[in-house]
Amino acid sequence: MTTPTPTFTRTFTWADPAESIRAGREMAGIDFLRAMVNGDLAQCSYQATMDYDLVEVAAGRVVFEGRPGDYLNNPLGTVHGGYYAGMLDSAMGCAIHSLLSAGQSYTTLEFKLNMVRPLPTDGSPIRAIGEVIHPGRKIATSQARLVDANDKLYAHATCSCMIFSGKD
Repeated sequence: MTTPTPTFTRTFTWADPAESIRAGREMAGIDFLRAMVNGDLAQCSYQATMDYDLVEVAAGRVVFEGRPGDYLNNPLGTVHGGYYAGMLDSAMGCAIHSLLSAGQSYTTLEFKLNMVRPLPTDGSPIRAIGEVIHPGRKIATSQARLVDANDKLYAHATCSCMIFSGKD
């Protein structure tokens, strides 16, 4: 007789993104990101889905924190690469966003990701630390590291983002 496979449920909620989208178009990047950290604006729905939060913001530097669990595993039992990519892309993009003026926006042109070891799924915190390398007027570059509380490296990445002004 086959033993039934246990099933689990995960429930999450997110805010209507309309207010944050509107604010993001009107506020300087650092003010917009700080409003998310202090709870004046909702963090984005992707972060709610992937279970990580923006926890620190400074000019040219941001930190996201998550606690990966087995609900993020791939079929081989390790955290899916999309989780690494999502956290690192968020950190690199928001580091650049922190330097933008009101009316400016950005999009990722490309990023390179190196996963160096599997992430733990025991609920311990993982941080994605993003920092701007070059804050260009049209193209900006940044880097990010995915580390644990002891600064043990799990992945690192670099990216290029295209900057748009309100006139583009």
